Amino acid sequence: MTINIRFLPDDVTVNAEVGESLLDVADRAGVSIPTGCLMGSCHACTVELDDGEVIRACITPVPPGKEELTINLFSDPTW
Repeated sequence: MTINIRFLPDDVTVNAEVGESLLDVADRAGVSIPTGCLMGSCHACTVELDDGEVIRACITPVPPGKEELTINLFSDPTW
């Protein structure tokens, strides 16, 4: 099953497979999400979903049960 992933603020949309890493989806779409540890503990890859939930893209897969998912990218000068 595939869903549309929309990355803001650049408004880039790409199809993704359920279970695929959000970090991999962003990379394939040409969207840069900062990374650090790649295990979620450093919080460098923190993004916000359209429902306000804050997640770490490196450890979060594309969830089932949605047709589209919007991801708001943060701009953190630390990373």
